[in-house]
Order: sequence, then structure tokens, then C-alpha cells
Amino acid sequence: MRPVGSKYLLEEPLGRGATGTVWRARQREAAGAEAAVAGEPGETVAIKVLKEELANDADVVMRFLRERSVLLRLTHPNIVRTRDLVVEGDLLALVMDLVDGPDLHRYLRDNGPFSPMAAALLTAQIADALAASHADGVVHRDLKPANVLLAGSDGSGEMHPMLTDFGIARLADSPGLTRTQEFVGTPAYVAPESAEGRPQTSAVDIYGAGILLYELVTGRPPFAGATALEVLHRHLSEEPRRPGSVPEPLWTVIERCLRKRPEERPSAENLARALRTVADGVGVHATAAQAEAALGVAALLVPDPAPATVPGTGIGGAPGTGDADPTQVLPSNAGSYDPAAATSVLPSTGAPGGPGYGQGGADPTRAMPPMPPGPPQEPEGPHPWESQLRAARDRNEQTQVQYLDPNEDPLRRRPQRRPAPQQPPYRQQQPYAQQQRPAPQRRQEPPPQRYERPPAPEPPPRREPRQRSANPMKIPGLGCLKGCLFVVIILFVASWLIWELTPLQEWIGTTKGFFAQIGDIFTSVKHFIDGLSSSKP
Repeated sequence: MRPVGSKYLLEEPLGRGATGTVWRARQREAAGAEAAVAGEPGETVAIKVLKEELANDADVVMRFLRERSVLLRLTHPNIVRTRDLVVEGDLLALVMDLVDGPDLHRYLRDNGPFSPMAAALLTAQIADALAASHADGVVHRDLKPANVLLAGSDGSGEMHPMLTDFGIARLADSPGLTRTQEFVGTPAYVAPESAEGRPQTSAVDIYGAGILLYELVTGRPPFAGATALEVLHRHLSEEPRRPGSVPEPLWTVIERCLRKRPEERPSAENLARALRTVADGVGVHATAAQAEAALGVAALLVPDPAPATVPGTGIGGAPGTGDADPTQVLPSNAGSYDPAAATSVLPSTGAPGGPGYGQGGADPTRAMPPMPPGPPQEPEGPHPWESQLRAARDRNEQTQVQYLDPNEDPLRRRPQRRPAPQQPPYRQQQPYAQQQRPAPQRRQEPPPQRYERPPAPEPPPRREPRQRSANPMKIPGLGCLKGCLFVVIILFVASWLIWELTPLQEWIGTTKGFFAQIGDIFTSVKHFIDGLSSSKP
């Protein structure tokens, strides 16, 4: 066990969230007058220990102490009561009532979505809690199923939702933490004005109640995505789609809560009244008058004329004290500042040595000397890059590919000796002084050679596929022997069928079978051959 202050002992963790860890704890002794609930020794409570980065921030600690009275006086049957606040060294903790029951997020995951009537009644109780907190000037700013605890969900009694984590968003939203461009809330439930960093009111809780009501009847929030940035973009740009299982009166309530403009959303009190009207009209035992009242629920969802403001977001406070106020830069004479006036310019500093030069003002901008009149002078001769490009082009022109006649291929024909060139007749050399130097001749470039594509060779004649022989082993006479044997078999079978199926036996006048008759024929032929051989001299 770990002591928290002098009055509480931590026993076991119950859950972990974005701002801290919730522990089951036991009270060692009664709390003093500074606590909202004194309690008794041995009583079980829940203690939320905030994260170290919150406890180490001086702004959070000061806001923790400043919000003490606001959090302790916030009491409602549907709000988890804050009993005490503990500040001890680098530890900040909130002591709350212990609720034996799961949160709404876990209940949805285990049991599935609610019916439209049950979802309306459950959200109406949450709207009652929001109405009470907004009347005290407290905005939750992180309404989601995980922050709703369900007392009596074990079947022992009526399910009773209780909203927790009130004030945690206000404590976490300090200048020391918002410097990292983080917003307070969960991406799937955050309002568009919170995502954009605009001033916030109690309308952010109404938007969260609409998201929660949508998830109760469908099992999922209306906007989802792979990343937090994608979810925020859908909150800002997309409209929710009505599922087929949501009745029209309930969808009217959800659509009004999810308006992009906060001034078009109803108040928490009107939301609770409208949800109870819808629950009476969509039930099985609803009368005609109740069903008609549910269809006209839009008349109850009038916009909130006086929403509760969120301190530190630029609404309801002195100018310039809000975290979301834009940065303003005022001139030195702020008393006579006109935002619509023309942009002021620096006075002339004068020439060097003149009045005003170097007397606290900026040095004059130095300008280059003026260019001489007339067209710009071009450098003599070609640019070095032009010479290199010309040389590269000449090399490309000389490197050509053309078709070579096979008769001229040195690899295919025998080299022939070329006759030696005829030398001019010998002339007597004149003295060096009398010799005339020939005029330098300009080198003649060979004409560019053109590439001629050789004629395509004629395709070879198509060879007919050879038929596979029936005698792959090439045995002489084997094919003929097979044919003869096959013919003999066919004749034998045909003779047997004719002998057995036709009246041939009656025509011949015999009662012998086919095989017996064949045997007689063979015997007669044998005797005939034997008689021929015995008759020879």
C-alpha cells in the first residue's frame, strides 16, 4: 500500500487514462474541514492520481488549488462526487466516490448497442448532469463513454449512469501544456471548435453528448479514421449519416447536437427534455399523442441563448487573457493606435553626415552604381559553354553507324595488297630561303553519313511438324504385323457374332457350337494337307 497524504492508502489500480491512474483506496482517518466529505476510517474510495507532467507544472498546481472550491461543490445524482483534493510534493490526486460498475465503453463492447428508447433515457440522465455543471460554470470538455460509470449494471437494480472526470480537462488545459499544440479531449469525441483552437463554451459538451448518443444506438462513433488528424478533418468537413436503425425523432436530436456551429446546438436542459419526449414516443406502448410529440421534437431543441463559457479560451474574460486570443502587436503610441490606419514607414535617415544619420535610426540602404546607358555589352568571342557544345555536336556527327556490305567485311574476304602510291619525280631542292611556303589549307570536314537501315532478312520457310510414327522403335514390319493381328481379331469376333446371332447354324444343318465347328474345320484342313503330302511320290 502507498499512502496519499495522511488520510488515504492506495490499494490497487482500477484503470489508466490520458490524465492519470484511478486507484481503489481506503481512508485511514476522517478528513478535515477542507474536504467536502469527511468520511469514516476504513471507508473505500476512488483516488485519481494525475500524471507526473501535470504535477510538475506550476500552472496546473495553481489551477488545481484555484478550482478546489468549484470541484468540491459540484454535486448531482448523475455526477461522481469529488470528496477531497490532495496536494503533496509532486503528487496531485482527486478523492472521489467509488462506483462499483464498468464504464459505458466496456459495457458497449461486451453487450452491444442499446435500443433507441434505452439510449435516449440513458443520455437524458447524462444531459441532466451536464445541465447542473453548466449552471455552476463547469464544462466537462471530455465527454465520452469511458467517462460514464454505470452503477447497478449487474442487474441488482436500475442502471444509473454517473459522469466522472469533471474538472480534469480544466486542470490539464494549462499554458505550460498547451504550448505543444495539443488539444484537450479525445479525437473521436472532440468538437470542431476545440479541434480548430477557437473559443469554447458549454456547446462542446452538447456535441460530445450527440457523439455518445450515436454510439449508443450504433455501437461506434460517427467519425473514425486511421489517424487522429483524419478524424479531426472529418469532424470539421463531413456530416454524419443516418443509420437505418435510428428512428427519425432520435436522429433529429443527434443532428441538432452535431451541428458544426456551436451557436446552433441546444442547451443541456433542453436536450434532456427532448430525449425524454423521444423515449416516450418511440416505445412499444407509446400513444398517438406521444408519437406525434416525438415527431415534433425539433421545437424543443432551440439553440442555447446563454452557454457557459470556458475560462481561458477568450470568452467571458478580460481581453488578452484567453489562451486562444490572437497575438496582437501594438506600436509605441498605443494610445492613439488606429487599426484601420495606413502602414507606417520609417523616416528618412538622410545622407551620411547629414541630419538624422546614425541617431538611433537605421542606416540607409546602399544601392549599386547606375548602369551606363545603351544596350548591354556582350563579351567578345563565344561563351566557353558554346565551344564545348559545338565540339560535342561535331563528335556526335562524326560517330555514325551505317550498313556494311558483307563483301567488304574484312573478316569475310581475304585482304588484298594495295599498290604503292606513285611518287612524284625527284626535284632538286632549292635553298630554304627560296622555298615558298604553301598556303594553309582549311580542313574539309567529311560529309555527314546517314544511317541506312539494312533490309530485313527474309524469314526462313516454315517447317511442317513431323508426324509422330506409330513405331517409335523403328522395328521393320512391326506396324504391319499389328495391323494384321488386329484384322484377324476383328474377323474372329465378327464370325462368332454371326454364328451365334444369325440362323446360319440352321442353314448348314448342324448343332455344333462356334468353337467346335472351328475345331472341325481345322481338323479337316489338317487331314487335307496330310493327304496331299502322302500322295506325293
